[in-house]
Amino acid sequence: MEKLESFLEWGGTKKDVTCLVISAFALLISIFDLVPLPFDAAWVAIVLCGVPIVLEAILGLVTAFDIKADVLVSMALVASVLIGEDFAAGEVAFIMQLGALLEELTVQRARAGIEKLVHLTPRTARRLVEGREEIIGAEEVQVGDVLQVLPGETIPVDGVIVSGTTSINQAVMTGESLPVDKTVGDEVASGTVNQYGSFDMKASKVGEDSSIQRMIRLVQSADAGKANIVRLADKWATWIVVAALVSAAGTFLVTKEPIRAVTILVVFCPCALVLATPTAIMAAIGNATKHGFLVKEGDALERLAQVKKITFDKTGTLTYGVPQVVAVETADDSFSKDQLYALAAGLEGRSEHPLGKAVVKGYEQKTGKKSAEVAGFEMLPGRGVCGWVEGKRIAAGNWKMMEEEGVLSQEHAREAAGRYLDEGCTLIYLAQEGKWIGFLALSDTVRKEAPDTISRLKQVGVTPVLLTGDNERAAHHIAGSLGIDEVHANCLPEDKLAQIEMAQQKGEMVCMIGDGINDAPALKKSFVGIAMGGVGSDIAVDAADIALVNDEVKELPHLVQLAKKMHRTIKWNLTFSMLLNFLAIILAMTGILNPVFGALVHNAGSIFVIIHSAFLLKWKLTQSTVA
Repeated sequence: MEKLESFLEWGGTKKDVTCLVISAFALLISIFDLVPLPFDAAWVAIVLCGVPIVLEAILGLVTAFDIKADVLVSMALVASVLIGEDFAAGEVAFIMQLGALLEELTVQRARAGIEKLVHLTPRTARRLVEGREEIIGAEEVQVGDVLQVLPGETIPVDGVIVSGTTSINQAVMTGESLPVDKTVGDEVASGTVNQYGSFDMKASKVGEDSSIQRMIRLVQSADAGKANIVRLADKWATWIVVAALVSAAGTFLVTKEPIRAVTILVVFCPCALVLATPTAIMAAIGNATKHGFLVKEGDALERLAQVKKITFDKTGTLTYGVPQVVAVETADDSFSKDQLYALAAGLEGRSEHPLGKAVVKGYEQKTGKKSAEVAGFEMLPGRGVCGWVEGKRIAAGNWKMMEEEGVLSQEHAREAAGRYLDEGCTLIYLAQEGKWIGFLALSDTVRKEAPDTISRLKQVGVTPVLLTGDNERAAHHIAGSLGIDEVHANCLPEDKLAQIEMAQQKGEMVCMIGDGINDAPALKKSFVGIAMGGVGSDIAVDAADIALVNDEVKELPHLVQLAKKMHRTIKWNLTFSMLLNFLAIILAMTGILNPVFGALVHNAGSIFVIIHSAFLLKWKLTQSTVA
């Protein structure tokens, strides 16, 4: 069905373009009399471009008494034809349909990725009944059922672990880059992924109450709450129609010349007014594309120009979204940092845990060597790993594992680790033969261009806010290093959505930038949503208005200023269009303009608008343009 709709949409656009091309050739033939025909070639444009406008205007009036710009255009078309000014009628119809096509190409609503969210919930679950396993549909799971989840499987419903230990990738819910160890008594959420180690869980929230289903509803409700911006010419159409009719009728009553009245109707047609916004948007979109942005919503840049606050997700947006070894600390002089790193990499060489893989990758990248071989490798889910490296038994894991290894509580170990824990790092402690020998600190790392990006956004009048699912320590450490003053940590999808709603209820137009599935509701609800297209999930990209294709956040200040420049261009276009219309109306009333020259004046106004908008294509952010 989706493919069929896409085909029909393209088919409609292709037909419109074909009609416009044919109409343009017909108008050229008409004005220059290039080909002898038994009828005025302008009638081709009238039929192809004008008849649809008249029919749509009549349909709107009859069914809903909806007065749009098409009503005035229809009156001008019919009046021009009645007095024999066929070219004027064809030219006005062509310009209006050209504007409509530009709007159709720019104001396209993106398809929400809700169906992809649905696919995240497994279709089946492993229910345990009297020690036997049975496969049932995920929708059949009842509260209190005991389920088994194997390594690599997605958790089907919310629940509590009753046996087993494991590590859960919770990025779908919290956006956290690092997996979280879980054991008996810990809660797990539907849609999250079991990294390794099987476990049994008791279902607590099923069906519509599960976490992933709540997320789907959040995206749906946020999408429904975002209003479309109405075309300016249509918003003012009633007043334009009334003014045109009064002016035309008054002029006819005073001068008794119908041609003047028809000319007024022609020059009153909001051709340049219709083109003022979409031409500027198309040029700005072209500029944004060169800087790595895919603008999916036609009015997204209009909305972005009004934004005063940008909320950032942390992981994958301001950071790279993958754990890296940021520090190696030894307990004493018996091991060098390089030796400790080599021991850790050798031990983690067979580990399937993401942190273990990060240690091995970091070591090999730093030294260019392969990690040492490990013997007697053993993985202890929820605690760590152990084995024999270079003839010595090494254990690596959390502090709980250190205590199990017989490592006595050592204050200097806690003190050394304290600074890294305050910065939100995850630590891997190492022990040899029951003695603590040091630790590795792992953390998500800030994108190198992020600090400068935040600084430049502040310069252009935008307040940055950090909105993340990470813990308080990690969030405040990152925010401090970037110069972000407002921080909201431990945010679930509904918390991010609530923060956006609270800000917008205060009249603050908020832009949200994120990359994960958990960001989708906030991206949809925000005044403007920008998704990281490279590392971001498909669902986040679908939910956003704009996608940053290459993840170069340094281009964000350019996009914000481009939106403001586009907004100013639209205002100038509208001002010029209205001034030109008023001047043309006065000239039409005095008889200086006839319908054909009135249409040409309109044409000149439309050309000016197009050229003025085209300057946006090559606009660049310079120091002088920073507000």
